[in-house]
Amino acid sequence: MLVKIYGTDPEGEKRYSPAKCIGGKTHGISGSPDPKHISTSYIERQNLSVRMTNRRFTRLANPFSKKLENHMAAVALGYLAYNFIKIHRTLRVTPAMAAGVTDRLWDVEDLVAACEAASAWRKGKRRRGQQ
Repeated sequence: MLVKIYGTDPEGEKRYSPAKCIGGKTHGISGSPDPKHISTSYIERQNLSVRMTNRRFTRLANPFSKKLENHMAAVALGYLAYNFIKIHRTLRVTPAMAAGVTDRLWDVEDLVAACEAASAWRKGKRRRGQQ
């Protein structure tokens, strides 16, 4: 984790200027990360990708879900499309293909089939009395 330290810029405008980052401290949260790669850039990029993929997370937008289940489904669809359908410029393949989860590019029909299979599996599990 990178904790940024903010302070005032002695030469900057005082009233409308945001605080200036004057330093930072790194802390390992879990594992033993390489100190060269501790940065907020990775998570900020992930947050931006989520906001751009799913409009529910964009500021000043009005889509919302009345039920938590609908919100969870919308988020899951966004992540599925991001990882299985969208080819990423730097990877030149989908993240799922780069990780070895699948060997081919999915299309929307594959995504719908996977959702229907998961839904049928959950319904069957409920009928058997399992959680």
